[in-house]
Amino acid sequence: MLKVSSGLFLLALVSVYLLFGCGATTNTTPTPTGNNFPVVVFSDFHFNPFYDPALFKNNPTLCTTMDPSQWESIFQKSSVIAPSAWGSDTNYPLMVKALASIKQNLGASPLVLYTGDLIGHNFQSSFYQDCEGLAPGALPTAQDVTDMQAFTDKTVAFVTAQVRATVGNLPVLFAVGNIDSYTGYGPDSTFLANNAETFYTQFLSGTVDQQTFLNTFKSGGYYSAEPMGSKLVVIGLNTNVFALGVPGDNDGAVATELAWLDSTLASAQANGKKVWLLMHVPPGANTVSTAPSFTAGQPVSATMMMYQSYQANFLQILAKYPGVITMTLGAHTHMNEYRILSPSIVLDEVPAITPCFGENPAFEVYTLTADTFTPTDYRALNYDLGAKSAPVQFTDYYTFSKAYSLSGPLGASLMQLYPQLATNVSLTKSTPNTQQLSYMGQYNSGNASWNADGKPPAYWNPITNANWPVFACGIGKMSQLDFEDCVNSY
Repeated sequence: MLKVSSGLFLLALVSVYLLFGCGATTNTTPTPTGNNFPVVVFSDFHFNPFYDPALFKNNPTLCTTMDPSQWESIFQKSSVIAPSAWGSDTNYPLMVKALASIKQNLGASPLVLYTGDLIGHNFQSSFYQDCEGLAPGALPTAQDVTDMQAFTDKTVAFVTAQVRATVGNLPVLFAVGNIDSYTGYGPDSTFLANNAETFYTQFLSGTVDQQTFLNTFKSGGYYSAEPMGSKLVVIGLNTNVFALGVPGDNDGAVATELAWLDSTLASAQANGKKVWLLMHVPPGANTVSTAPSFTAGQPVSATMMMYQSYQANFLQILAKYPGVITMTLGAHTHMNEYRILSPSIVLDEVPAITPCFGENPAFEVYTLTADTFTPTDYRALNYDLGAKSAPVQFTDYYTFSKAYSLSGPLGASLMQLYPQLATNVSLTKSTPNTQQLSYMGQYNSGNASWNADGKPPAYWNPITNANWPVFACGIGKMSQLDFEDCVNSY
């Protein structure tokens, strides 16, 4: 049964290649051979429509009545033509370059994966200042809030339409991000309800029944889909409600989502299907927040990504279905890293398009097997903002198998890599090994420049020999106790 489905899946791949491999697109990825196919994966767009205040002064209806289908012509008139700098969210010029490079690297991708955060940071305050004329910190009126929500919806419509125009008819399977909201950290239920139709229409391309999608997405921000009718289930979770700092009491929402996840995984297992799991906020430690307080020889107090009770229940459910989940992707940190969730599940953190945390914009192209839907490798592409001459487009940065001399299933390779990364560097004051040096450099997609304004962090890449235990233990230890024990025992 599985062999028949795999054959149909490969036939679909060939059909997709014939439809989208020629014409205006200049694909550089060759047709898959044998049992492999590529999938483009990107995350954390964080589009900032307010990057050029002059556009709003010269086009006042941009804030109010202008339809998002007209925005592109307005952004094209901006005097700002350089892509966003480190420390800024994605402007229109960077969006254009990112989407053009994604299009060039689709190859025979049967679908595209996106792991959340379409809109920029501080979106609400920017709207109130640039569109409503409020002073920083001034309280918005009820009408101001209504206007902000309408403009947020238009921004979601604009970005998703730009992605759709880029990938043609390919479905975009996604997870919703924490900044995708009306509150700045969510997503809140009103945002989900108001934008569910946009996400369905622009992204999913009929890979799930519309009403089935709306039933779970409007209420909780999660869903499952079966692209191309294959033996593959893609689950888009809303792990933002598991996260520390999310306002409100989420016990009921988390319990409902986890029960749904358990049921969906059980159904996939019973029907011989494989699962790809997409999420935004990952389990484990917030390594960047923990690292500044770390001093060798002193007990570390970790900050975590999720409430530990939510995380424990989540990971217990995943452990019930060994071999069912063949790929797990997260985001939120914006960095190129990974986390070992269990002996059989490794989560790859997808790098960000936005350079707001000092990372170079980046995305990845995975290679997967069509019989087991298992990743075997990935190729990372970045846009080097520190280059002497501005790059024309995103370029190849590294390929995992070549960078680390590992082959086979990607999860197993990442498991094999971990002991080499976890080797003590700081306390022995030894030179990092080759694998550690590669990981440290790739963490923020290749930006090794110093932060010119002198404000923390002292440099864009937060990893040093001195704090390496925090980042090494962050790969392999998910619970707060295990993480702290690992760091303290270095």
